Amino acid sequence: MNDQIPMTILGVEKLRKELEMLKTIKRPKIIKSIIEARQHGDLKENSEYHAAREEQGFCEGRIKEIELKLSKARIIDITKVKNNGVIIFGSTVTILNLTSNQEFTYRIVGDDESNFKRKLISINSPMSRGLVGKKVSDVATIKTPVGDVKYKILKIEYN
Repeated sequence: MNDQIPMTILGVEKLRKELEMLKTIKRPKIIKSIIEARQHGDLKENSEYHAAREEQGFCEGRIKEIELKLSKARIIDITKVKNNGVIIFGSTVTILNLTSNQEFTYRIVGDDESNFKRKLISINSPMSRGLVGKKVSDVATIKTPVGDVKYKILKIEYN
């Protein structure tokens, strides 16, 4: 069973920075809040204490989640991967919607890196699954909630 999580170098760095922030800034701040809330007396009816403990639980959960993902990360440096001219994880692809005649450019990244507004799409998204393995000039048919949409591959970049 392969439980590795594909990530770009930037994706791993983003998670490492978040982990560092959680451990060095957020965790100590929460601990301070818990200490201050304890000083207010009875913990049973101390909403500040319970809120701080709940926040601590979320923070610790996120720390564990990031540590697990980083331990399973398979860092893929797109510049060092043989691509054979096809769309692969980490590549940036420019496509043309053959119905609307609109061009789009997306980069295929790991789940944690995806951000549609920044044109970063998950390797596990229907769009990526339909594009991976295609070459320039190929037409990919992507299943969407409104039906199949055809896209022509205009350009593939590996940077």
